[in-house]
Amino acid sequence: MSLRRFLPDRFTCALILTVTLATVLPCRGAAASVFEVLTDVAIALLFFLHGAKLSREAVVAGATHWRLHLTVLASTFVLFPLLGLLLRPLLAPLVTPELYLGVLFLCALPSTVQSSIAFTSIARGNVAAAICSASASSLLGIVITPLLVGLMLESHGQGGMSWDAIGSIVLQLFVPFVAGQVAQRWIGGWVAKHRGLVSYVDQGSILLVVYTAFSAAVLQGLWKQVPLPVLGGLLVVNAVLLAIALLVTRYGARALGFGRADEITIVFCGSKKSLASGVPMAKVLFAGHPLGAIVLPIMLFHQIQLMTCAVLARRYAARSVEWKSAAETRPS
Repeated sequence: MSLRRFLPDRFTCALILTVTLATVLPCRGAAASVFEVLTDVAIALLFFLHGAKLSREAVVAGATHWRLHLTVLASTFVLFPLLGLLLRPLLAPLVTPELYLGVLFLCALPSTVQSSIAFTSIARGNVAAAICSASASSLLGIVITPLLVGLMLESHGQGGMSWDAIGSIVLQLFVPFVAGQVAQRWIGGWVAKHRGLVSYVDQGSILLVVYTAFSAAVLQGLWKQVPLPVLGGLLVVNAVLLAIALLVTRYGARALGFGRADEITIVFCGSKKSLASGVPMAKVLFAGHPLGAIVLPIMLFHQIQLMTCAVLARRYAARSVEWKSAAETRPS
């Protein structure tokens, strides 16, 4: 197996460079205020474009496979939060309280869209169902994630969600998304033809949030609070969460009687967490918190899930080829 498959992609390299830049040249003063405004605009534009891109026809067409979708949503919004809370006595000592707060936030996030669909396709799973499940998770996450974060903050001794935070989510995320859905009939075709634009806004908004968040965190002494042993502990926490999610979705799908193609969809949609949704949401939900420590867990989880699922998808694909060949050579 080529070593290249395990190397970080361009966007991950851009994230690393952004964190390095924020560490060496953190923005402060008037520059920080300008970046805050730019970030807010980019986030609103991001969710507007996602609203314009999401096909209502695809959602309606895929909604009939309700057992699969409920299984994926249960993994995303029930299994992960329960793991974050139940494993806290074992995992929290490996990291700082601020970082584990970020881990709990990670557990409340929706699934990814692009990579879930891509890996399902590579593994020869049910791509149509993956499109519906991942899109539904992303849409429902705008509402469910803030509620879950509020519940878990209370259990973490941080107090619940404020009405201001909920209002900010509605204003900055949900309203642009709905506006995009309304505008879809006029600009949906144009957005579909210019998917690169959505990708650039996606990645650009994340890099802006990461830069401003880590600039503020560096000025507050983040790297003094996160030494290498703690960073190693965070990697272990993320790896444990992902491993359990992969195992539960795989064997849970089989226990529920799903076929191989549906199992693949459940594994790759139910084990993911969205960096694209997580970083902008963190900025809104955790105003006043050390944001660098909040987004660091999802940044690391993002790379771990990409590397792990790339290998897993190719193994699924190879086995599909083997089974197909065996079926073709079997005497009738």
